Amino acid sequence: MSTERPDNDVTGPRRRRPPLVAASVAAAVLLAGGGGAYWASTASGDGGAADGSARDKAPVLALDSVAEAGPATPGDPSTRPPGIAPGEPDPSGPPVVYRAAGQLPDGPGEAAVHRATGTVASAEVARLAKALGIPGTPRTVDASWVVGDEDGPGALLKVTKQAPGTWTFARTTPTKPCDPGKMCANQSPPEADGQPVSEKAAKAAAVPVLKAVGQDDAALDANQLMGDVRVVNADPKVDGLPTYGWSTGIQVDPDGKVSGGSGQLKALEKGDTYPVIGADAALKQLNEAGKAKGDGGKDIGGCATPVPLEGEPKPSDLQCVPSNGKRAPVTQTVEKAVFGLALQYVDGRQTLVPSWLFHVRQGTGGPESTVTQIAVAPEFVEKPTAPTPSGDRKATSYAADGRMLEVTFWGGVCSTYTASAEESLGQVRITITEEKQKGGACIMIAKELKRTVTLEKPLGDRTVIDAESGATVPRS
Repeated sequence: MSTERPDNDVTGPRRRRPPLVAASVAAAVLLAGGGGAYWASTASGDGGAADGSARDKAPVLALDSVAEAGPATPGDPSTRPPGIAPGEPDPSGPPVVYRAAGQLPDGPGEAAVHRATGTVASAEVARLAKALGIPGTPRTVDASWVVGDEDGPGALLKVTKQAPGTWTFARTTPTKPCDPGKMCANQSPPEADGQPVSEKAAKAAAVPVLKAVGQDDAALDANQLMGDVRVVNADPKVDGLPTYGWSTGIQVDPDGKVSGGSGQLKALEKGDTYPVIGADAALKQLNEAGKAKGDGGKDIGGCATPVPLEGEPKPSDLQCVPSNGKRAPVTQTVEKAVFGLALQYVDGRQTLVPSWLFHVRQGTGGPESTVTQIAVAPEFVEKPTAPTPSGDRKATSYAADGRMLEVTFWGGVCSTYTASAEESLGQVRITITEEKQKGGACIMIAKELKRTVTLEKPLGDRTVIDAESGATVPRS
């Protein structure tokens, strides 16, 4: 008696299907927040089987050049470091070559994208606030709903009104203002002085919150620790498929109470259906992206490393830079391939796109990570628009409520910032202006800032552009 393994498992049986016409679109390789996984979105390679209706009706997916996967630490609503954008790899890192441990599955013939639309209602925010134990009625502050006390002590919940309803929650304590140019005690994280709760207890504390955001059936991981705080990361299933990049992170203190968290409140809706490629073709695209990063696989020369002393690591064990400045590729083994949905920005909107989720391992006994590769047939993917060479994007995201446009960006603690907008029929160009402090010392600390601009007309479907770089600004 024979049995069939699941179609989305790397060891599953293969099914024959007609090939699609190959197309070529540039690749964007991304490193997910927390440093545990690469994201790669390309549109070059072989296609897969597709239903004619999906091929005839689906519009082209316009992927943005930059995708941000949320806080650098899952479940941590605090600031993210400036420089390399969340979800973006270190360009100085070595290229990666992926090798499958067995046969790769074909997956379905087609799959739909999913995104959140509309606005968040006050009742939705009140439900989440109740689960978090925050008294009070949701009130409007710029383009967000707010429940709680911003000055503390107490708790504060903030939810952007615009879908997907990004929310952050933190137990607050009163702090004294920091004088410009001086290091303040509240700029250093508190020392851990308790014993983290067990994974079981942390998951139990997170359940009411997950139920309030509609993710009570999500897969939970409570391995992460932040000092004495345990973090529960929840990855929901959407349309029966596992997701990557749509996590809810919930922090649980040593006393078993939820002390912080972040996620998305608005429910996802099914969008257009697209023909998809199999895991074989997706892995080929992933390696092509790495090959391009490694300068086409040209001779990298030898490592400029002396013969090690006894007991020291050998050159082959080191991430050395060869004499010609090019890094040798790192090989990782694909142990499992699962078809699912991964976060991308499409036309500035957070969208879960059909993707292959590769579970990989670097070397025997090495660390595990998840690598995702977009699975939409290449002819349905539009090449990302690169920012103009005028500089890095200043604005990192925005939220809108009618004529109110709230812009998020990174800035120094000793400067004053203002935001202005230049409007046209199809877009709004945002300019962030910095006025630096004159005289005196200033500590080199960056913080996430927000400024609100009142538009002449409601934003509507217009695209928000960062004037400094010319790049599209994604919605919060």
